[in-house]
Amino acid sequence: MSDKKEKRPQRVYTLLVQVGRKSGDGLPKGCTGAGLMIYASGVDEAEAVRETVAILKQADMAPLDVTGYGTTEEREELGHDIGADERTLMQRALDENAVIVAQVTPFYGDEGNTGS
Repeated sequence: MSDKKEKRPQRVYTLLVQVGRKSGDGLPKGCTGAGLMIYASGVDEAEAVRETVAILKQADMAPLDVTGYGTTEEREELGHDIGADERTLMQRALDENAVIVAQVTPFYGDEGNTGS
């Protein structure tokens, strides 16, 4: 019997992260926060979320909420249309074991608020 754990393969997860404002976050002046479409690698979605939140905090961003949309395969099963550009970014996230911010949508006014 080997003491080594079997290494689980990295997979890419699609995440939507809502961020609030924080000094030095680089978001446009006047916005209240933003939605970030992210492709992150991990052995499971929980790891991808943890890595993403840690990296965003290092970048002086203020993550508020993370919604996971699963792996490429899971999204395809749900009927999501995944274009070539998106697949290229996903492959880069996998190859580099990275968190890739694919899109930033600034929020103005109340559109980004998730509180009740």
